[in-house]
Amino acid sequence: MSLNNSSNVFLDSIPSNTNRFQVNVINESHESSEAVNDNTDPPHYEETSFGDEAQNRLRISFRPGNQECYDNFLQNGETAKTDASFHAYDSHTNTYYLQTFGHNTMDAVPKIEYYRNTGSISGPKVNRPSLLEIHEQLAKNVAVAPGSADRVANGDGVPGDEQAENKEEDQGGAVKFGWVKGVLVRCMLNIWGVMLFIRLSWIVGEAGIGLGVLIILLSTMVTSITGLSTSAIATNGFVRGGGAYYLISRSLGPEFGGSIGLIFAFANAVAVAMYVVGFAETVVDLLKESDSMMVDPTNDIRIIGTITVVILLGISVAGMEWEAKAQVILLVILLIAIANFFIGTVIPSNNEKKSRGFFNYQASIFAENFGPSFTKGEGFFSVFAIFFPAATGILAGANISGDLEDPQDAIPRGTMLAIFITTVAYLGVAICVGACVVRDATGSTNDTIISGMNCNGSAACGLGYDFSRCRHEPCQYGLMNNFQVMSMVSGFGPLITAGIFSATLSSALASLVSAPKVFQALCKDNIYKALQFFAKGYGKNNEPLRGYILTFFIAMAFILIAELNTIAPIISNFFLASYALINFSCFHASYAKSPGWRPAYGVYNMWVSLFGAVLCCAVMFIINWWAAVITYVIEFFLYIYVTYKKPDVNWGSSTQAFSYVSALDNALELTTVEDHVKNFRPQCIVLTGGPMTRPALLDITHAFTKNSGLCICCEVFVGSRKLCVKEMNSGMAKKQAWLIKNKIKAFYAAVAADCFRDGVRSLLQASGLGRMKPNTLVVGYKKNWRKAPLTEIENYVGIIHDAFDFEIGVVIVRISQGFDISQVLQVQDELEKLEQERLALEATIKDNECEEGSGGIRDLFKKARKLNITKPTPKKEGSINTIQSMHVGEFNQKLVEASTQFKKKQGKGTIDVWWLFDDGGLTLLIPYILTLRKKWKDCKLRIYVGGKINRIEEEKIAWKVFEEMIEPYRLHESCKDLTTAEKLKRETPWKITDAELEAVKEKSYRQVRLNELLQEHSRAANLIVLSLPVARKGSISDLLYMAWLEILTKNLPPVLLVRGNHKNVLTFYS
Repeated sequence: MSLNNSSNVFLDSIPSNTNRFQVNVINESHESSEAVNDNTDPPHYEETSFGDEAQNRLRISFRPGNQECYDNFLQNGETAKTDASFHAYDSHTNTYYLQTFGHNTMDAVPKIEYYRNTGSISGPKVNRPSLLEIHEQLAKNVAVAPGSADRVANGDGVPGDEQAENKEEDQGGAVKFGWVKGVLVRCMLNIWGVMLFIRLSWIVGEAGIGLGVLIILLSTMVTSITGLSTSAIATNGFVRGGGAYYLISRSLGPEFGGSIGLIFAFANAVAVAMYVVGFAETVVDLLKESDSMMVDPTNDIRIIGTITVVILLGISVAGMEWEAKAQVILLVILLIAIANFFIGTVIPSNNEKKSRGFFNYQASIFAENFGPSFTKGEGFFSVFAIFFPAATGILAGANISGDLEDPQDAIPRGTMLAIFITTVAYLGVAICVGACVVRDATGSTNDTIISGMNCNGSAACGLGYDFSRCRHEPCQYGLMNNFQVMSMVSGFGPLITAGIFSATLSSALASLVSAPKVFQALCKDNIYKALQFFAKGYGKNNEPLRGYILTFFIAMAFILIAELNTIAPIISNFFLASYALINFSCFHASYAKSPGWRPAYGVYNMWVSLFGAVLCCAVMFIINWWAAVITYVIEFFLYIYVTYKKPDVNWGSSTQAFSYVSALDNALELTTVEDHVKNFRPQCIVLTGGPMTRPALLDITHAFTKNSGLCICCEVFVGSRKLCVKEMNSGMAKKQAWLIKNKIKAFYAAVAADCFRDGVRSLLQASGLGRMKPNTLVVGYKKNWRKAPLTEIENYVGIIHDAFDFEIGVVIVRISQGFDISQVLQVQDELEKLEQERLALEATIKDNECEEGSGGIRDLFKKARKLNITKPTPKKEGSINTIQSMHVGEFNQKLVEASTQFKKKQGKGTIDVWWLFDDGGLTLLIPYILTLRKKWKDCKLRIYVGGKINRIEEEKIAWKVFEEMIEPYRLHESCKDLTTAEKLKRETPWKITDAELEAVKEKSYRQVRLNELLQEHSRAANLIVLSLPVARKGSISDLLYMAWLEILTKNLPPVLLVRGNHKNVLTFYS
């Protein structure tokens, strides 16, 4: 069974496409069901003890009189109506009970409405019951909302929720085209251009029938591969308006789509001028023959071209329906002209036509014209470059994808059939004209062969005409010289002229419609902010009138410039660039192996698509190398621009899928490589909570992990599991987006736990992937430990013990003002909301003053409450906005300034490293990495190594400060009797005993003395990196350890207390 993205898989009927899997809907009917078109017996399996139950699970029995009651529950075979005994809607939990498999359940059967986008124009999006609603216990004794089950069952929306206003235009009455009128006709008209009538005969004359056919087939190969790729992409999901731009952007992302979309729309706009000038030149030639010139040839072309563009614009603005009717009329004229040519080839030629080289079908002419006969300066590739633009135009149908009834079916069928029909026509014309007309002819009826004359051996000589003088002087007729061969051969010459008119006008009309449609889709996506003006559509078909006007002015400009011979190669290369990207899109989506890539059109191969992309690039250089270079330069510039702007869109492109696959492959490959000390880098878990609440802690960590190591911002939600999980899930994307917005290269992770320590323990064990696992825990110093509950202190010290148990290094960061600015953010949010409410109220008052018959102040505030005033005011990236001076008293201004201190350039100063204990080198590595950063590069490292400690006992003043700090937490059991002391130990086991204090008195002295040394030597440092003392489990109480950290880092600049996992992270070997 193969999955695909087509909406047809949800229909009850069997889809017409054989590649799409069949869906059989099981109707819970009381009538006996028939077999599903399968005469073969299903395989038999051994029955289990539950066989009878499973066999009767869908069997429904009725008591007398109950069958009619049950029928009332059935609705379209899958949903149920409500009655007094059936609660269809639980108003407390938004639960909807439906009838599925004979039971009342809120589990919903598959529906296409669940899979639509929010703004879908093909139908409303309906939300299925969430997993939480199905999984949680149902509320009891709730009221029933009458009819709510019916509304949900019918896909009308969610009861109890306010339905959002549909922003899409009313699509009622919009004109939609099928695959014939919408795709086949347009593609055929766009592919059959002027080249068919005035250049194909010359190509056959130069390249011969053999190479001419090869040129046509090579061109067809490029367009066919592109058509297959287009069909595959178009059948991978619902296709909206935008044609080539939509297909490329949704496959490769906005960078490629935005760059190619702009030049593709521009190419179509300039193509209008090219085709109109071709039409005008033909009209001017007719005026010359009848001596009816208006001014001069150049100005006549401009006048006729202007009039023509205005008429075509009027047809386009009138609506797609009128434009489609005009296309059908032009196609009929074109088909008549082509048929007229083939009829003319079998009408016996007269003397005048023979003198011009036309002899009907002759084997000798076919044999003579089969091989090439290139003139000076021409070759295979130059002739190919001239013909190839005639094969383009295959995207004419895809460009109006938004106006097709079923783009997924119409684009593949219409495009591929158009390529086939037009190729057959090109081959037929090339072979027929090559078999009927000689290469050179004089046009003189007197150049017949008289008996006795020597024949030069040419086909014309054998047919009674001598055109040998064409070898020495130029002739005006024949395949090589006359561009009007098809008019001469045809049964009625003016019909060929009508065909030329039809080909040029139809191509111009198709381009005039395609350019605005593609441009409108590009503008709607808001990739280029300045072009948003052109996104608006008008009428039932959402016509891009503004785009039509812009296209008109672009076409007029190039008609008046009249330098189309220079611009034509660039336009052809623009089209080829879009073909190349479509092929590459198909290849890339297949190569990325994304589960979302499952086109219903299976006649494609990713390597063929890649070959097609390379072929398109090669053809670009064959046609014109400098035009190809210009195309690549423009596309590269636009790609860089869109990448720099980073449009806020997410289309699930294959680029994302490939990035995931590459990351996964690299992560797996990394696991096969043994760790080496030279490649060690800090990979940190940072306990920031919400990343925006402790920016300084995140900044200092990011300073030594950016571009070199893993950084995970972690938050632990403590409390009721249900509430915590809901809060955690709702904020996950928002907090990761905050990191991205502030250009912080870090991940956000959160867990819900019963206590803080359990959550951190989970993070320490489960975070990371393969070799990319955290090896360092970064926490902020608990500044309020003396006022905090005992459980918080136990959890705080406990996570340090846990990190050491898991052999993970620990970094504790302390700054004077602390890290948590959540209260500041809360004040800011409240002030912003008040300001928005004030502005909304002022706007409401202003509107109310303009209205007569006001409902009073009560209505005024009622309107104000209806306004959307919850949208946050944008904040400057990477900074915490300060509040105005009038609100300074509401928060700690110093705290806000301290929270941004690591964002600033540090200037000249020092980073003092007190490497007191050998922990493997992490204490030395972190400050070294900091000096490599732009903000810290002016700071010098000063390294202090511990020596013999003296004068500890002499420092009575500092020791007294330490004793006063721990006094509230001491037990003083030595001053009490044994019974009382034991009772106190049992009641307050967390207090510091006299025995413990005496046992670690030397260590306590050390912390006091170290603070004095730090005050003496590093008071002016920008940053102090200090070895973290380790508290032995079971020996050092939590409060005493916190007292050590407090006295050690008191009254100092920012301090990093670092302790590695005692494994080497430094080496002096190369």
